[in-house]
Amino acid sequence: MEHVCGYGYRAARRSGSRRWRGALLGLAVMGVLLGGCVVRPAGPGYGYGYGYGPGAYVTIAPPPLRVEVTGYAPAPGYFWVGGYWGWAGGRHEWVPGRWEAPRPGYRYEPHHWEREGSGWRLHEGHWTEERRH
Repeated sequence: MEHVCGYGYRAARRSGSRRWRGALLGLAVMGVLLGGCVVRPAGPGYGYGYGYGPGAYVTIAPPPLRVEVTGYAPAPGYFWVGGYWGWAGGRHEWVPGRWEAPRPGYRYEPHHWEREGSGWRLHEGHWTEERRH
């Protein structure tokens, strides 16, 4: 009887250690797999550039402009300011167009991207005073 109990104890002990080894191996494998899922921002070589939004300098050219449906102006004299590709979160994001009320004595300069060195710089849309000659 002792022999059977001793054998059973050793067998249980061995199978328990196998379970622990299996669990530890599983945790190690999960750690390796999940370690590959760490998200980090791309570096300058991948278009990250200097800053976000206005005045951004990036190495990825903006996509072609989208065609937008403007609808009707909300009031007489309003004009459409077209959408543009902004820069946020390390990628180009479309900013939809909008209607603007006129400002007497000013003209609107739309957003645009300009080639600069090995990258692109975003110039924000803004109002400029019209010069009178």
